[in-house]
Amino acid sequence: MINVGIIFGGRSGEHEVSLQSAYNVITAIERSKYEITLIGITREGRWSIYSGDVEKIKNDTWEEDPANSWDFSFTSDETFKKIDILFPVLHGTFGEDGTIQGLFEMLDKPYVGCGVLASSAAMDKDTAKRLFVSVDIPVTDWVIFTRNEILSDTDRCAGISEEHFGYPVFVKPANMGSSVGISKAHDRRELQEALKEAALYDIKILVEKAVNAHEVEIAVLGNTDIEVSCPGIIVPCHEFYDYEAKYLTGDDSKILIPAPIPEETAEQIKEYAKKAFAVVCGTGLSRIDFLVSKDTGNIYLNEINTLPGFTNISMYPQLWAASGVSYPELIEKIINLGFERYNQRRELRYVK
Repeated sequence: MINVGIIFGGRSGEHEVSLQSAYNVITAIERSKYEITLIGITREGRWSIYSGDVEKIKNDTWEEDPANSWDFSFTSDETFKKIDILFPVLHGTFGEDGTIQGLFEMLDKPYVGCGVLASSAAMDKDTAKRLFVSVDIPVTDWVIFTRNEILSDTDRCAGISEEHFGYPVFVKPANMGSSVGISKAHDRRELQEALKEAALYDIKILVEKAVNAHEVEIAVLGNTDIEVSCPGIIVPCHEFYDYEAKYLTGDDSKILIPAPIPEETAEQIKEYAKKAFAVVCGTGLSRIDFLVSKDTGNIYLNEINTLPGFTNISMYPQLWAASGVSYPELIEKIINLGFERYNQRRELRYVK
């Protein structure tokens, strides 16, 4: 039986989202095919092999459980050595930015999802936009500020943004997910506050031209043979689909699958999704988010998420369910793709 190491928590602003995603994966995985080993990471970065009640992961009390084996060794711990493949159910910094993927590569362990390059490139919204533009995928216009620039002269940064875009604009940390640290600014005061807020989370900040648009998302699955789901559309309960709308008052937001958009728009989004996944060298899975202008119908690629959420309200599993792939089937496909990628890389030479 295959032993799957499910990693949850992590040192990111999306720690709580990871717990909910991990709980869903743990309860959905087919136990007749897979054994599981649970590995928790605290907000401070401490690791544990956790053998306690999975309900405590869901309600965020697992750290107090005595069923924790803290600070185990990656090289000598027998429980860790028995893991056949690692499934990082981690979001954001230190989870989908290539850092933990690099650790897995050094340990020579198979793992689920994108590799180091794809994870880091997709996580950095500025780098990802440059890659998308290089293969003629349209994106919204943007400018970049460093954290130091914002903290030393917020007014100057706001002025540059105004010269480029006017209002409204979106302000985003370059390397966060789940809409953490993202704000929409309608005037100078809101822009200054948004820049300072985003600078709490990253050293590189994007300011993007706002588009009056529908938010359309699509799920991608595969290594060399890429499958895409039907697209879905989000009708947020807030002005945009921010963290609160996703996870705190999400019951008021609406998700429509399949998206009520023209067939030619849906087909173009699917083609852009495949192209985007390829240009970042994606493997395994990703959710790719688009904006479709309500005024012109123009399509813009917003971002790519290489470890999308698996919570009860997350789009990725819902998109595949609507496309005929159940949650347990989806998990099995993702695991098999991880093994496939590992075996392909094992055929490579690293010395002459």
